[in-house]
Amino acid sequence: MKNPKVLIVDDEKNIRDLLEAGLKFAGFSVYSVGTGTEAVAVAEKAKPDIMVLDVMLPDQSGFSVTKKLRSMNLDLPVLFLSARDDRGDKVTGLTVGGDDYMTKPFSIDEVIARINAILRRTRKQDAEESIFEVGEIKINQDAHEVFVNGKEIDLSPTEYKLLRFLMGNANRVMSKDQILDHVWEYDFNGEQGIVESYVSYLRKKIDPLSKNQLIHTKRGVGYMYRTFKNEE
Repeated sequence: MKNPKVLIVDDEKNIRDLLEAGLKFAGFSVYSVGTGTEAVAVAEKAKPDIMVLDVMLPDQSGFSVTKKLRSMNLDLPVLFLSARDDRGDKVTGLTVGGDDYMTKPFSIDEVIARINAILRRTRKQDAEESIFEVGEIKINQDAHEVFVNGKEIDLSPTEYKLLRFLMGNANRVMSKDQILDHVWEYDFNGEQGIVESYVSYLRKKIDPLSKNQLIHTKRGVGYMYRTFKNEE
């Protein structure tokens, strides 16, 4: 991906300037705005590859911006930035469709590392065959559409990547470390709890439409996507 496009959204000009300078030096094309309303407008028009989004904006929260983008079927990855190191905020950010969460103050090198990790996941998906079907779930990988028994569900980019990884290793138990390594690539500070949270999000979307429980927990080991011989 040549000169990936990054949309920076932060109401503090000094932070926007810092991020913009660092990202441009690292070879990114950069858009920069200070409000949620501007973020939605630029995201729709410019189609950036990723957004670096402050949680606390003057007109609306970063969480609201992400929900709006998802409702518009704009599934660009989101890296949240926040001055609050609060686990509840992290969970909320990931629940609404974010892909990573960093607290201020931050290192520009770490921001770039996390952006690159997210973009590597996106690039890998581009090379996959179009239709991938295992058991009750079918994925159209060109369109990033996911269907459970014919009913479409809406997944964030990281939820999609996690489900694709588990389906690709169906009937095998994958450890949390394996999932972190293959799905996040950047180790998210070794926080295995992020895997538990994302598995929970997937189950809430999949279970109401599936005939069987598809994602199983193997306590002390990890998680497994299970297929069933009697599936029709």
